[in-house]
Amino acid sequence: MKETILVTGGAGYIGSHIVVELARAGYAPVVLDNFANSTPAVMSRLQALAGRPVPLVTADVRDAVALRSAFHDHPIAAVVHCAGLKAVGEAEGRPLAYYDVNVGGAIALAEVMGEAGVATLVFSSSATVYGQPDDLPVTEDAALRPHNVYGRTKRVVEDFLRDLAHANANWRIAILRYFNPAGAHSSGMLGEASRGRPNNLVPLLCKIAAGELAEVAIYGGDWPTPDGTGIRDYLHVQDLAEGHVAALSYLAAATGAITLNLGAGSGHSVLEVIAAFEASCGRKITRVMSPRRPGDVACYYADPARAEAILDWRAKRDLGTICADAWRWQKNGGRY
Repeated sequence: MKETILVTGGAGYIGSHIVVELARAGYAPVVLDNFANSTPAVMSRLQALAGRPVPLVTADVRDAVALRSAFHDHPIAAVVHCAGLKAVGEAEGRPLAYYDVNVGGAIALAEVMGEAGVATLVFSSSATVYGQPDDLPVTEDAALRPHNVYGRTKRVVEDFLRDLAHANANWRIAILRYFNPAGAHSSGMLGEASRGRPNNLVPLLCKIAAGELAEVAIYGGDWPTPDGTGIRDYLHVQDLAEGHVAALSYLAAATGAITLNLGAGSGHSVLEVIAAFEASCGRKITRVMSPRRPGDVACYYADPARAEAILDWRAKRDLGTICADAWRWQKNGGRY
């Protein structure tokens, strides 16, 4: 058995998939979650897929006392930090809450890690830190100009983690910038269980195909793209989870902080995603054209070459697999 890894937000959409991949790779994951965006019902599925017990610490990542207890009770060797608030629209109306949870939580975690002598951290960042890119594909060296509160909270945490690694040579930190995670576990046992109307395209299509919602709004049909709709980089959530395992393996022999894009390296338009999903579910998706949203961009996809070179990681699952796995999850209920 390899080291014990604490996964904050480990019961959430992305965190739960990371927990499963860590267990498959021989690590012993421990979940810390306050269930603000998730449910305890996920734990039995995690353990079934992991093939081993997965300890749970029910706590807020900002709670230093609870964090100290977790490090006391478990032989934690490294942390994957996924806990945080993530709704871009909500963040605009609740900036204080987003800075408190996303920035304050990361600071509290780093402080307790330092006290415990644990200095290996994989941080869940976001491609939203780039804002409007000047060039495509987007490299890690692109300017950071986040257009929203959520992206700015991620940039602040990135900055302080790099400063921390610069100030203390013991720290080993991987900052992973996600593009558009989508899909579900191939077993159909894990997926994105949205509360209310989903914010992201693929889970929204799931709800429409299942008859729970009526239609999808396409924000702008006049973008300078081949079919006029926006293009994004969709990354299967299992590929994303495998990237975290690769990052932990890399950090075992590294020092300092490294920043990497995790994306498929190519983009798909909204209409292409809808067509792929229709092929997977065998149903037509009703769509309506709506005006462009402020802050949206025409085209956005990653250059993942650095992650390929350093981690020997690349996205292996295509858009069809993303849609098929998401629909399997939905057919199994789409919730916990």
